[in-house]
Amino acid sequence: QVQFVESGGGLVQPGGSLRLSCKGSGSMTGFYDMAWYRQRPGRPREWVASITPGGIPKYSDSVDGRFALVRLNANHNTTVYMQMNNLKFEDTAVYYCNGRWRQTDYWGPGTQVTVSS
Repeated sequence: QVQFVESGGGLVQPGGSLRLSCKGSGSMTGFYDMAWYRQRPGRPREWVASITPGGIPKYSDSVDGRFALVRLNANHNTTVYMQMNNLKFEDTAVYYCNGRWRQTDYWGPGTQVTVSS
């Protein structure tokens, strides 16, 4: 059973930082393409960033230069970290971890990030 669980969300002031984690378990998640998506209030879910099994990241224009992805693989499972710096009001959202293997998507339950003064 493949499973991803996010952690690290919370309340932060504008300009602050948070680090989200996504821990994978089950079937060889170290080989999955991993990504973060977010859903802001009243908007559809959107792609934020992704990282290949080899550790090459890619970012949406809205977070490039502020967010950074790293993944650590151990025992064929992966943990993906997303460091979020210089957070803005518009980064407020539920953040979801996504793992993809051969066109099948697996989602975590999400973690809330609120940027507020």
